[in-house]
Amino acid sequence: MIQTIHVDNIYVQYDDQLMPKDVFDCFSSGFWQQQQKIIGSAQGRGTTWFVQLDRVQAALRHYRRGGLFAKIVSDHYFFINWGKTRSIAEFNLLEVLNQSGVNVPRPIAAKVQKKGFFYQADILSEKIPEAADLLDILQQRSLTIQEYQAIGLQIKKMHQAQVNHTDLNIHNILLDKTGKVWLIDFDKCYQQSSKNWQAANLERLLRSFNKELRKRAIKWQASDWQYLIAGYMA
Repeated sequence: MIQTIHVDNIYVQYDDQLMPKDVFDCFSSGFWQQQQKIIGSAQGRGTTWFVQLDRVQAALRHYRRGGLFAKIVSDHYFFINWGKTRSIAEFNLLEVLNQSGVNVPRPIAAKVQKKGFFYQADILSEKIPEAADLLDILQQRSLTIQEYQAIGLQIKKMHQAQVNHTDLNIHNILLDKTGKVWLIDFDKCYQQSSKNWQAANLERLLRSFNKELRKRAIKWQASDWQYLIAGYMA
């Protein structure tokens, strides 16, 4: 069950079936290092820490800005209300997608710490074990027709949940060792009631395939796109 704790300037939302009791400590990588639960890390705008919980593996991420503005303000955002903060919004969207049957990481816990007119944010979400993104896979092999159709089906389910993935690209689609398709990275994504944005989502993904074909010579050809669309239309 999703629980909420609001103490002074700190707001935490968490799944009490996945989250350990130390809910306030869980957003510190040092806490997990002391517990000897760190199982890996990845570098992006900052360090994402992978930790082992009792029931699942999790990814701990601190929200950081990108672009030139990040050199001035790296991790502070203007506060409007708790629900519109980056971590709580992503947590809630992942919960909507899970309830809609879309294969996305389960949200585990999200934290917001308000500081005057600004806030900092962190999120702990499920890490999909033994999974690789499409870029890594397509540098090694071609996808099967069935895999493309499965990708199209997951995108369709996401669209049926009225979720606009504003950065849908081949980095944000995973295949695990069983061939299950996962969609990830829903920061700054949102639900949208109209349908005119759905084609733009697909066009963005198509541009991503073509970009990586030119840049890294991935094992993909234009005719593969029809299989993904077939899965989407099924």
